[in-house]
Amino acid sequence: QVQLVESGGGLVQPGGSLRLSCAASGFTLDYYDIGWFRQAPGKEREGVSCIAGRDGSTYNADSVKGRFTISRDNAKNTVYLQMNSLKPEDTAVYYCAAAPTGLGGPKCSSWYLWNYWGQGTQVTVSS
Repeated sequence: QVQLVESGGGLVQPGGSLRLSCAASGFTLDYYDIGWFRQAPGKEREGVSCIAGRDGSTYNADSVKGRFTISRDNAKNTVYLQMNSLKPEDTAVYYCAAAPTGLGGPKCSSWYLWNYWGQGTQVTVSS
């Protein structure tokens, strides 16, 4: 049974950092792409950062380039999202998602193509 469990969200001041974790079970990361998505109130879910199962290549949305880094620990079957220089507009519920790895890399801009989702973790950036 595929399961994704996020952790690490919370309240942080602008300019601060958080590290989110996505613990996966029921499959191994080598065969699945993992993505971090976020959804703010009244807004559509958007892809933030994704990592390919096949070769570990990464994708970051323009809004987070240079600030967020996605990585994985295959031994722990866990994917991380390191978020630095956080801004109030980063406030959202953050979800991790998984999809079988395939040609063309992770579909980070198309949240509706992902098969499995975690329950989400709230990130609030506020002073």
